[in-house]
Amino acid sequence: MHPALLIPLIGVLYILGFSALSFIRRQGPSVQFIAEGIGLIIFFSVLSAAVIPVSPFIFFISLYLFTMRVRLLIDLGNWFSSRKRYGRALDLFHLALRLRPDTAGRQIALINRGVTQLRMQEPEAAYFTLRGVLVEGNVQPGAKYQAAGYYNLGLACRRTGREGEAVQHFNEAIAVLPNSIYAYAATQALKREGPDKP
Repeated sequence: MHPALLIPLIGVLYILGFSALSFIRRQGPSVQFIAEGIGLIIFFSVLSAAVIPVSPFIFFISLYLFTMRVRLLIDLGNWFSSRKRYGRALDLFHLALRLRPDTAGRQIALINRGVTQLRMQEPEAAYFTLRGVLVEGNVQPGAKYQAAGYYNLGLACRRTGREGEAVQHFNEAIAVLPNSIYAYAATQALKREGPDKP
């Protein structure tokens, strides 16, 4: 099959596959993700048909790296955060936010920034970061990220003396994804008072 015909097929299957995953995660498809994918399909199809044949493999890698740029930076930031290289992690989250993420990507970057701030022993900064995403935001991220966010917001509340609000957010973490590690940690946090780990 000619690359100019294979590229649209791969691109459409890619968009459908990731959109299906978004439904499973209870996020819904991202209009920005779909638009970016279609734009790249058109660009590479025209390039292959009119100028130079592009390998379907090169197209797929390009499509993945471009549409997943924010998530890849977030994952890398989390890797640095887990190794206590907080400055590097925050720089990567900041870069992810500057690369025009969709709404879910923006919220995931901010939740991870809040968790990193907690790890840095900056609970007040974490409180405002996480509250801005989860309480004041209009669109909610997927259930996993919501549960993680509410649990860590509960920790930030507890560490800043907002115990009533902490209890509320721990309960929200449990309600969003009851069988998750965040719901379990929130249940344990409700049984005790004092500082907890993010």
